[in-house]
Amino acid sequence: MAESARSYTKTLKIGDVAPDFTLKSHVREDWHLADFRGKKNVVLAFVPFAFSRVCSAQLPSYERELERFRSADTEVVAISMDSVYTLDAWSQAMRTSFPLLSDFYPQGAVVDLYGLRHPAGMSERAVIVIDKEGIIRHIEVTASPSDLPDNQQLFQVLHALQAQTN
Repeated sequence: MAESARSYTKTLKIGDVAPDFTLKSHVREDWHLADFRGKKNVVLAFVPFAFSRVCSAQLPSYERELERFRSADTEVVAISMDSVYTLDAWSQAMRTSFPLLSDFYPQGAVVDLYGLRHPAGMSERAVIVIDKEGIIRHIEVTASPSDLPDNQQLFQVLHALQAQTN
């Protein structure tokens, strides 16, 4: 699959098995990556800060496209180092219906597992596509945290995955 922008993490590359993790969602439920293996593709959208201008544009863009994600047999989640309380308030403000996952404690453990800690301490803005078998098929790390990921490219990757399974 395609790589773009700063198309790397510090530890992972396309073709690697995605590291498994469990995080609390904004509604305080455990969310396990392994639960989707063999069932759905997964889009992990790492975002630096809840309520920031760019993040608050990114999440509604996914919400508007949820039917496209579903038709591509894909679960989309956002991951932030903010607390579940902050993410719950943000989800309500943004009116999102997909899971917002808290990587709050230990602070940034999943961000670090995926090699996505920005030099300033927060998460890079990144999108990682994981196929149904748990393999990383796309990585986009934006050139700057103030840049939005390319949703058209994201859906091209998901379309290609869907074509492979049909």
